[in-house]
Amino acid sequence: MTVAARSTLPLVAAGLAALLLDGGPVSPLMLALIAGVLCAQLPWSTAAVEVLGKTALRLGVVLLGLRLSVAAVAQIGVAGVAIVVATIVVTYTATQLAGRWLGVDDDLRTLIAVGFSICGAAAIAGVQDLVRARREAVAQAVAMVTIFGSAMILLVPAISGLLGLSDRQAAVWAGASIHEVAQVVAAASAAAPLAVGIAVSVKLLRVCALAPMSLVVTQAAGGVRGVPWFVIGFVVAVLVRSTGWMPQGLLDVADLATTALLAAGMFALGLGVRLSTVTRGTGRLAVLSAVSTGVAAGVSLLLVTWLVR
Repeated sequence: MTVAARSTLPLVAAGLAALLLDGGPVSPLMLALIAGVLCAQLPWSTAAVEVLGKTALRLGVVLLGLRLSVAAVAQIGVAGVAIVVATIVVTYTATQLAGRWLGVDDDLRTLIAVGFSICGAAAIAGVQDLVRARREAVAQAVAMVTIFGSAMILLVPAISGLLGLSDRQAAVWAGASIHEVAQVVAAASAAAPLAVGIAVSVKLLRVCALAPMSLVVTQAAGGVRGVPWFVIGFVVAVLVRSTGWMPQGLLDVADLATTALLAAGMFALGLGVRLSTVTRGTGRLAVLSAVSTGVAAGVSLLLVTWLVR
């Protein structure tokens, strides 16, 4: 097998596998990362795979913008936008402060703050290079966002029922507090089956914050000068989607390509992870993740009960 084949075949396989697993409560990006870690000793673990994987991640972030539109923002109204913005700002800030107090490394703390406040594994993938994050830090952050987001699938419907939230309130809360899009759909389907679309729109508005958040973390890290090309591409993709010119069939293909590219990139990242380092400091990391999840859930719930009827 040629070097090119050994480099591209595993990434293609990871992307296709992610498409088959997409839609479940567990992120296909997390599963791809785990697969990469487990396959780290196989012959295709080459430098070429890492380069291609990084490119795949960045292209996936660009295409992620095609999931968003101005119309989706209009659907949730001013109150929904206010809830999302406040939740992101408070969650990110609180996570950074708590992580510093707990002694969590800068790169890992930022990945947790971004992943938990915006859109889980996809957000982590989008900013990892901007903060020069270690591979092990990325793996830990993706694992935490998956575990705690999955727990919220059960908690949001249960608490919504106990508090007597309306379908719209429960949907906005799910979209504003849960980390992954698939997890939001799962929780909203149980808590507010008639308002799943609202939950997804709220969640996608959080995804839209990836662009400005990328600039924030870049400046904080004293890293890349200027705006990264994939962040510009993300914004352009949002604008293209908002024009309404793209047919639904093409958008569906782009959606599948987004998942496949991000999963392929995560698989490549996993090939360079050492398990012995991933398990270090998990106690403090779990505490930080619990704090971040609690802040996101608490702030958004408070605002939902106040602003949404």
